[in-house]
Amino acid sequence: MASHSSSKIAIYGAIGANVAIAISKFVAAFFTGSSAMLSEGIHSLVDSGNGLLILFGVHQAEKPADARYPFGRSKELYFWSLIVAILVFSVGGGMSFYEGVEHLKHPAPITDPTWNYVVLGLSLVFEGISFFLAFREFNKSRGDAGFWATLGRSKDPSVFAILMEDLAALLGLVIALGGVYFGHMLDNPYFDGGASICIGLLLVSVAIFLIYKTKGLLVGQGVEEETLDALEALARQQRGVEQVRRPLTMYLGPQDVVLALDVEFHDHLSAIEVEKTVDELQDTIRANHPEFKRIFIEAKGLSGKQRNPLAPDPTSPQI
Repeated sequence: MASHSSSKIAIYGAIGANVAIAISKFVAAFFTGSSAMLSEGIHSLVDSGNGLLILFGVHQAEKPADARYPFGRSKELYFWSLIVAILVFSVGGGMSFYEGVEHLKHPAPITDPTWNYVVLGLSLVFEGISFFLAFREFNKSRGDAGFWATLGRSKDPSVFAILMEDLAALLGLVIALGGVYFGHMLDNPYFDGGASICIGLLLVSVAIFLIYKTKGLLVGQGVEEETLDALEALARQQRGVEQVRRPLTMYLGPQDVVLALDVEFHDHLSAIEVEKTVDELQDTIRANHPEFKRIFIEAKGLSGKQRNPLAPDPTSPQI
């Protein structure tokens, strides 16, 4: 819950910044006729809506389990993040690209870029603050890993989606600034339209990345290989354990993972000893990997005959 509360700060910051920036960009585009500025206004408006959708997803994911949703609703966050990615692709990227092409077909020179420079400068400041909040939250789970490695490993759309949108926003502002500056300096309106197309392509690229990430999580992505190896090692360290099959895992949410273990014990162990060992194994796994909220262990003897299938212990979320 604390993780969700801290990630909400980055979402609130992104929404507040994007609303203010979108209004100022549309005003500047109205007075100057800049295509790149209009695209940036669309970009910020889409980002504002996306932040609200992710915030809604976080809220829905926090709802407790019930009879209709026995495993809770953590995956709602992934669903709404997929909707966000589709909006970035279609509305943000598509409209920016279309606006750029139209401006190339019907170029209009920028008469006075002062409004554009003021708005873009303020936007860089606000987007920088928003990016800092998202990056600070992103760094909490980063450790010693590199930026791209951590981004690929992250399973929290409320962090990586906001971070990528803010990064795209900063790059888009730089592109828009270049289009306005060179278009006015060289008296060539094609720079402005070209900048709008580049912003569209940038948004499409970010959207494809987000779609790829959220699709895997929605379908049923499991934990990384090194975590599976660690789980196997923990299981083999328990007394009486002879064989452990490869663990089965699935992300329900960023900090809500299901684990299924198939463990074979020595035949000389009694049912009580097996049950005690299973309880110890569950406690050990939770101590080392608290993201496993639901642990299911099937205990068997060496003969392969099921001896004592066990559901999660009483500390697990119950329906």
